[in-house]
Amino acid sequence: MPSSASTSRPDSRSRRGFPSPGSTRPERIVVKLGGSLQERIGDAGADIARLSAAGHHVVVVHGGGAEADRLAAELGRPTRRLTAPGGRQSRYTDGPALDVLAMAMLGRVKPTLLAALSGSGLWPVGLSGLDGTLVTARRNPPTRAVVDGVERVVRDDHSGRVGEVDPTLLLTLLGGGFTPVVSPPALDAEEGMVNVDADRLAARLAVAVGADWLILLSDVPGLLRDGADATSLVERLPHDELDAHLLMASGRMRVKVRSAAEAFAGGVPHVVLGDGRLESPVTAARAGAGTTFVAAAPPAPVGRGTRGRTAASSSAASARSSSRGEVASAAPGPGR
Repeated sequence: MPSSASTSRPDSRSRRGFPSPGSTRPERIVVKLGGSLQERIGDAGADIARLSAAGHHVVVVHGGGAEADRLAAELGRPTRRLTAPGGRQSRYTDGPALDVLAMAMLGRVKPTLLAALSGSGLWPVGLSGLDGTLVTARRNPPTRAVVDGVERVVRDDHSGRVGEVDPTLLLTLLGGGFTPVVSPPALDAEEGMVNVDADRLAARLAVAVGADWLILLSDVPGLLRDGADATSLVERLPHDELDAHLLMASGRMRVKVRSAAEAFAGGVPHVVLGDGRLESPVTAARAGAGTTFVAAAPPAPVGRGTRGRTAASSSAASARSSSRGEVASAAPGPGR
């Protein structure tokens, strides 16, 4: 039986370390890991561990669509798609498909990610939107779409949109020195479990916790003007030019751009579409690698700390200060 010394947790300050002499105040960072980055999770985990040791609070978000597709094929239930009248395609999540999606996210992707983060010295805690009523959602209403080549009214799709986010559980875990690892599904109070988009979930979580940063990592450098040319990176995306830049995006990147824009408009001051293939992808994104969202107007020249954001950003900053107080007063983790 393990000794008491081996089972007790060390003081969080000795584990996380103090901020390095060159660091600024602790920041709150939400990192979305794309499903195509499973082979690079170790690099991301080590990077997140370094940021945590410097005193920053990090929330990790992930999806699991690619793994769900693999599992569905193994079970003999290939993934099906809905095609809306406008041509937009989405996952057809009927009851059995929802079960496969939940098994893939919670039973395959999350354990692998938790193990990698633990190996980097973090204290990860796996969560879905269902835990602690963290994320409530609204199931999509019946809609006309093409399924398997036939147009019909789809009534059994268990997909939805994020409704509300209660950050209480996340703030408590962050205050105890833990790293929350969050994924769909979410909860519709009337309809039960529903699938929600992981990029949009990350954006809503970032706004809810008063994050300083939202970093969406994928297997490309960021938004590209030409999807076939990795050197055509859009380094700065002004918020008032969103529609023009959406025309450059396709597929999942379009969803990422929209999600990033929603977080930026919601008051998250630093939003980046980053390259998850880099050795230290989060640090690189914070240093300017990738596509960074910027305000419509240049910042007023009244000091380095001025962000030049709207009154909404000032309100968001107040919310961040308030929620930081919640983290500071949160109860310590178990065993302390």
